[in-house]
Amino acid sequence: MNSVELLNQSIKTNANLYPPLNLAYMGDAIYEMLVRAKLLEGGARPVNELNRLASARVRASAQAANYYKLSDFLTEDERAVMKRGRNANPATRAKNATIADYRNATGLEALFGWLYLSGQTARLLELFEICYEGEQS
Repeated sequence: MNSVELLNQSIKTNANLYPPLNLAYMGDAIYEMLVRAKLLEGGARPVNELNRLASARVRASAQAANYYKLSDFLTEDERAVMKRGRNANPATRAKNATIADYRNATGLEALFGWLYLSGQTARLLELFEICYEGEQS
């Protein structure tokens, strides 16, 4: 099963009922799965190389950069979800990230979780491609 088929198995639910950190929890997993699938599209590689490349793309600073990269492409609802995620107060903070990067990354993850839980697979993939655009695999 490829990443698109897996995403299409999503549960369509009222994603607006979830707190932003719950959305970010799901979005973190979805985003990382998409990064890993994208890396595998480049062909087989040693696992340590795949882990290194994936880590560089899912770290808070990279996700924070994508937070800004997406801002011009979002609908008003999507922007509101991302801001809710950014403004949430997590109990923890990433070890190697600034507070601003961590909060923006949480906003991006919340958006991806919201899109997944609300069954908006095509839109989720469209925004992921914008995030991934220009990155080397």
